[in-house]
Amino acid sequence: IFGPVTLLWFLVLAVLGVSELITNPRVLLALYPGYALSFLFHESGHGFLTLGAVFLVVTGGEALYVHLDVTSEADWQCAVDTAVQRFGRLDVLVNNAHASRQVPFMETTREHLDLSFGTGFYPAFWLMQAAYPQLKQRQGSVINFGSGSVLSGMPTQTSYGAAKEAVRGISRVAANEWAPDNINVNVICPIAATEGVERWLEEFPEMRQPTLDKIPLHRLGDPERDIGRVAVFLASDDASFITGQTIMVDGGAVKLR
Repeated sequence: IFGPVTLLWFLVLAVLGVSELITNPRVLLALYPGYALSFLFHESGHGFLTLGAVFLVVTGGEALYVHLDVTSEADWQCAVDTAVQRFGRLDVLVNNAHASRQVPFMETTREHLDLSFGTGFYPAFWLMQAAYPQLKQRQGSVINFGSGSVLSGMPTQTSYGAAKEAVRGISRVAANEWAPDNINVNVICPIAATEGVERWLEEFPEMRQPTLDKIPLHRLGDPERDIGRVAVFLASDDASFITGQTIMVDGGAVKLR
């Protein structure tokens, strides 16, 4: 990315998934100095946020911490307004939040679905709506996160998969509706050695080898080198002709057609 931009990163750390992909200071090495980022966090992850914010300030960027309740629709407009008030504009929105419980299909309950949709789908939906006027003004970008485990129908992923595919669905709709405004909307489906993935593999050790066997490159992705830099690319002008796409950053595990 050439030149400073303002990015609104919406993350929740206490999840199984990819939240560590962007908040880890190592991943932030992918961002050039001069960026201004607004971090929005739910209950956990405060200490981790502080590390990331300090890192950005030291390297010449700016960081703003906004605490909110991801289940509260009213918080989203306030979050966008706070970021714009601080930095003057909003160029990129990244929805990377999700909490879920991994249980077999027949053990999945309404509570599991409510948790997954309440922390993953609905926050992405409401925040996209709240950010739209600013993104239209800046001809900005939205980067949402999906999951390759959902596309392959991985066991125990019922509630997680339902919410992730719902996010992919609204991403495609928004990509078409917002194209006249020159707003790009894309989805990254990663698989990476995050803390969340490692916890999942510890809980289900029998899944480690089958997971690796399905990846032609036979390794989990690196959060900084393999995933974070793809997000930075999609936020840049170099990706201005890419929209409505699901980008698989998974070592070749899933090949979309």
